[in-house]
Amino acid sequence: MWLRIGLSSFGGPAGQIAVMHRVLVDEHKWVSEEQFLHALKFCTLLPGPEAQQLATYIGWLLHDVRGGLIAGSLFILPGLLAILGLSILYVTVGQVALVQAVFAGLKPAVLAIVAEALSRIARRALKHRALWFLAGAAFVALFFFKVPFPIVVLAAGLIGWVQREAWGEPSSEAEAPASAATRPARARTIRTVVVGLAIWWVPVGALALGLGPRHVLVSQAVFYSKAAVVTFGGAYAALTYVGQKAVEQLHWLLPGQMVDGLALAETTPGPLILVLQFVGFLTTYRLGAPVDGIVGGIVGSLVVVWTTFVPSFLFVLAGAPYMETLRRRPRLTGALTAITAAVVGVIANLAVWFALKVIFHEHRHVGLGPLSVDLPVWASVDWPGVLIALAALVAVFRFKLGILRILGLASLAGLLQWW
Repeated sequence: MWLRIGLSSFGGPAGQIAVMHRVLVDEHKWVSEEQFLHALKFCTLLPGPEAQQLATYIGWLLHDVRGGLIAGSLFILPGLLAILGLSILYVTVGQVALVQAVFAGLKPAVLAIVAEALSRIARRALKHRALWFLAGAAFVALFFFKVPFPIVVLAAGLIGWVQREAWGEPSSEAEAPASAATRPARARTIRTVVVGLAIWWVPVGALALGLGPRHVLVSQAVFYSKAAVVTFGGAYAALTYVGQKAVEQLHWLLPGQMVDGLALAETTPGPLILVLQFVGFLTTYRLGAPVDGIVGGIVGSLVVVWTTFVPSFLFVLAGAPYMETLRRRPRLTGALTAITAAVVGVIANLAVWFALKVIFHEHRHVGLGPLSVDLPVWASVDWPGVLIALAALVAVFRFKLGILRILGLASLAGLLQWW
């Protein structure tokens, strides 16, 4: 099931969260709405890719540490293999037009899946007018004023803490006792942290001993480890940070190559942050001597994936038991409920950003004082994409078609358009 979710998780964090919600909550009912939203709150507070962390959290919730490792790994595996294959094609053939044609049909269809999930989550999470206002305020702050993500979430939590009585009583599920599997234990937490740090840093140390501390593979391992810790706000924050450092300061690749990698990552399944794998491949493909070329690129891409995602597993597996305990403390319910509303605004922001990128080829930046927004150039509208998106909306809302069927038809439409 997690492999199926990974294969169908297109459209960046918004699309991936939408797919997980539909499969796990609505279709299979493996977790409740409250459990899903609570996990999402925690993962949006962590640095790194929130969708992969959400998969890890829910896998842990279902089957403890083993479940978290399996869910998180299978979620990223399809995208990892896709980006690796496309990276090899990129440096050998120089173009992947046929593959991009398939994904050109998929991206507009994902808009419909995102819209349906956003509508469903909003209806279930925003049960009071004040919560709708908080969600709207979070969206405006993020989309129009580029307020840093942690500030938005912390402000929502503070409002919820002060006004906790406004949200109503906590659900009965929120007051249920914790199971042995999810109850926090200090010894288990220490063991998780120690083992996680060893898995994270021992391979990096081995690379430094074997190749020297200044080798590009070691530099990448340290750089992406740092990025995994400091990039709050999800994949887009990480991409901004890495793009500025890797292109402008370290000169590991050209700006155009970063854009190509982002295009590939946006049109393949799995976390958007896998664009860093593409960056790692190109870097060691050129600079990885004596391990350069295709082999060096593969090694570099795997090092980047390792140092990007191992910290995410560690953060979730060490912190999830404590978050489950917080869910059962009524005095914190107000803060967490308000954060849930802010998370709905975050998903809406990601959905609108993705929709503008898919439907319009060109954008122009508008800044006026604190206002900062990228508006679409209407003459650049992608009419085939609009038609595919509208057809997918009808398929989702009117005919209730399954995700795989919708994505299959959309990919066929993309091929027909290319042909």
